[in-house]
Amino acid sequence: MSSTAFSITNVTAVLPNALLDDATITIENGVIVDISERGEAAQDSLNGGGSICIPGIIDTHSDGYEQELRPRPNAYLPSNFALRSFESRVRAAGITTMFHGIGFENDAKWGRTVEMANELCNTIIDYADSLTALIDHHILYRLDARDPDGYPALIARFSQARNTELSRVPLISFEDHTPGQGQYTDRTALERYIIGNRKVSEDEARRIVDETIRERDELIGNREKALPWLTEHASLGTIRLMAHDPATGADVREAVEWSASIAEFPTTIEAARLAKESGLRTVCGGPNVLRGQSHSGNVSAQELIAQGLCDGLASDYLPTSLLGSVAALVERKVCSLPEAIRLVTSGPAKTVGLEDRGEIRVGMRADLALIRFHGNLPAVLGVLTGDSENAERLSLIGASS
Repeated sequence: MSSTAFSITNVTAVLPNALLDDATITIENGVIVDISERGEAAQDSLNGGGSICIPGIIDTHSDGYEQELRPRPNAYLPSNFALRSFESRVRAAGITTMFHGIGFENDAKWGRTVEMANELCNTIIDYADSLTALIDHHILYRLDARDPDGYPALIARFSQARNTELSRVPLISFEDHTPGQGQYTDRTALERYIIGNRKVSEDEARRIVDETIRERDELIGNREKALPWLTEHASLGTIRLMAHDPATGADVREAVEWSASIAEFPTTIEAARLAKESGLRTVCGGPNVLRGQSHSGNVSAQELIAQGLCDGLASDYLPTSLLGSVAALVERKVCSLPEAIRLVTSGPAKTVGLEDRGEIRVGMRADLALIRFHGNLPAVLGVLTGDSENAERLSLIGASS
């Protein structure tokens, strides 16, 4: 073996369509070069102790970074510290590729501003460029459909972005969270959320939702301002466009007119089925699978998976839900372990156009996680990301063990 090679031995490898017991996986310069049963190991190796080896999880939508910034109301952390703090949580969840959802809007209710959005994007890009990041960081640009400031700010950002930010096709989620459609087609679900979150009465919650609808109806024109640019660039392939929370067949047909390629978090079977029939990739929420139901009263993601209407899962607001969903799906006999793992690895990779990862296969990037299941409870024992620096660091740990 080359002196730069490193092996992980004594694991059950989750291959795309099968399990390989007592596997040896050899990596060279961050790329998988050999997979075999009880195969020859490199001089530098790590005994996996009978654990399960899976491809590193790929999360195409996480709001966790924004949440990490403010662990308590009015207690803001520096953005660079928050990113590294959140990264440690992400790695502990077996995630090796993360798309951080950054909201381009000015919304006091959610504490979002376009100024903050640009700061967070800059922090992510700076960290990725530093070559010290422990996972592969990307940005999911979340564009509020009715915000008057979000669309101009996003266009301005792209016109001035560094090459590294645009080295891959930007991923944009076009979102309209106006009550009475999408996620909150049933507005009473939002009212219940407000009652619990803000500790207000039912009457006050109804008043808040009424006011939100009135305010956002006045901003409907901004949606039409953004769509020509989004449609043009999605059709050219210079952006990858997500239609967020499609609830009806009309929503999906409209997304097709935009040249969207992804239906993110469809809220009904009708929308998910038409999205698949129309050639869109479908993304469902890990927390929905883990809990067995939507917190908003929408369709169960598990039901969509059982019907073959889900191409991959995203964590949304809980990174640990992805591996937890795998365990839940296997325990409930919805699908096999390789099938469940595909929903958090190769499925998301294909959705966002990352062809170099998501499978344990020769030639693929060596993003790997060692895990165990204790009943339906997963545990992550270790994570390897496929760059030569991290591969070398892990090989030294293995050699000394």
